[in-house]
Amino acid sequence: MFEITANIVDIINRKIFPGTVAVEDGKIKSIVKDDKLKPENYILPGFIDAHVHIESSMLVPSEFARLAVVHGTVATVSDPHEIANVLGVEGVKYMIENGSKVPFKFYFGAPSCVPATTFETSGATITAGDIRLLFEKYGLKYLSEMMNFPGVLNDFPDVMDKIKVAKEFGLPIDGHAPGLKGEYLIKYVSAGISTDHECFELDEAIDKIYNNMKILIREGSAAKNFDTLYKLVDARPDMCMFCSDDKHPDGLAVGHINELVKRTMARGSDLFNVLRIASLNPVLHYNLDVGLLSDGDDADFIVVDNLKDFNVLKTYIRGQLAAENGKTLIESVPAEQPNIFNAEKKDIYDFHISPSGKKLRVIEAYDGQLITNEIIADEKIENGCLISDIENDILKIAVVNRYQNAKPALGFIKSFGLKRGAIASSVGHDSHNIIAVGSSDEELCKAVNAIIEHKGGMAVVEGNSVEVLSLPVAGLMSTVDGYTVAEKYSNLNNKAKELGSNLHAPFMTLSFMALLVIPSLKLSDKGLFDGNKFEFVDLHV
Repeated sequence: MFEITANIVDIINRKIFPGTVAVEDGKIKSIVKDDKLKPENYILPGFIDAHVHIESSMLVPSEFARLAVVHGTVATVSDPHEIANVLGVEGVKYMIENGSKVPFKFYFGAPSCVPATTFETSGATITAGDIRLLFEKYGLKYLSEMMNFPGVLNDFPDVMDKIKVAKEFGLPIDGHAPGLKGEYLIKYVSAGISTDHECFELDEAIDKIYNNMKILIREGSAAKNFDTLYKLVDARPDMCMFCSDDKHPDGLAVGHINELVKRTMARGSDLFNVLRIASLNPVLHYNLDVGLLSDGDDADFIVVDNLKDFNVLKTYIRGQLAAENGKTLIESVPAEQPNIFNAEKKDIYDFHISPSGKKLRVIEAYDGQLITNEIIADEKIENGCLISDIENDILKIAVVNRYQNAKPALGFIKSFGLKRGAIASSVGHDSHNIIAVGSSDEELCKAVNAIIEHKGGMAVVEGNSVEVLSLPVAGLMSTVDGYTVAEKYSNLNNKAKELGSNLHAPFMTLSFMALLVIPSLKLSDKGLFDGNKFEFVDLHV
């Protein structure tokens, strides 16, 4: 048993008062108001990331927790579909079991779209029967984001069967519907889908709220929608939550949901609206057993020095002190390294493209966005082969099947800005084949082979120099100390920028160039794909 005296922030009743919180056996035994007290600090419910792929941090859950608690995060609503695309149900079980080894509240969902599409090669398939098993055996809280919105709109049987299972259990169904409006949105929502984290326009978000969808205001390492959507905080605080979606380790080392709280307060938003979105709404929507500073609740709360900067002094989870004064108190735990990686090393000739005398269909990437554009460019030919056009920032991109040996799928991309060298990664949403972009075929080949040699990771190649961050868990995560991984990733990211990239997070942006369910032009291991028409297209126009 212990007690803490501070200014108590009651977000349910929207009031602040001096008092003492008594904790016993991990629960809040009592909260006693005392107006005679003049405390300096504040106690408030811990923050919740309402939608995140833990795998995006490149850390196993136990290491993710060690970094997140420093920033006042006590729980995450986590979609494990990244590892599920590699290892299936066994990957989901791995996340649950590893996360259970540390004092942190991971709420994993049942992945709804494994594989994400039939237009790429993944390592596994999760059926409606598998989802039922995950709900029954592991008590998962929700059906993870339904990315296959065309499947919902067209009543695909396998898609609707998964939704039906979630409905049988009375569980929320997460959405994923970038740009969906009008009658298509109405049908999507009518299927029972209740959230969306993909809004990139304010009008789109307002339309979805009108149709009773909760909006997750996202600020991740690649997709950043806060500046577009923050006005919703005071306009509809009952219908919003904060999320990161994808958070790279260097970013997680610096901050998490606390950054969104601070930024929103700096815009002049109402304190209780902000904290409702950061803590209360996820608990209510997903029926989480996370404490909200009420008698009998789990003692999940944080102590901050003020309600402007929200500097986190202490983080408690079930009454256990998990972080103090910027230092994690969670110990690292041993972790296994399951994986599937069957690709064999490639030859430089595998990356050659013959000229056609026609124009090229080129992917145009956007910094801070998952969406892309399609542009048309001229061929650049050298020694009878198409090569990267460095002057015009039209670089060759490759996606290589990692589950079986196959030739690379090739295309061209604009906006990466590399003047020399190449980068590659086995983090390639959602099937996580190898994805690489380079200024020359030789360096592109070296970068891909470095990933194959390490059976997963991220690589930067410049001439004969090759640097790799190894990710042995499903080719997605490391079991090494999270701060060490953050430093190594940051170094790689900086080296990619030294090669000429102006992107905020080159590796994160690269990882989404194979995400076919986000329009408009992407590249899978099977070829160039039009995400608007949902069909393959030719490189040559």
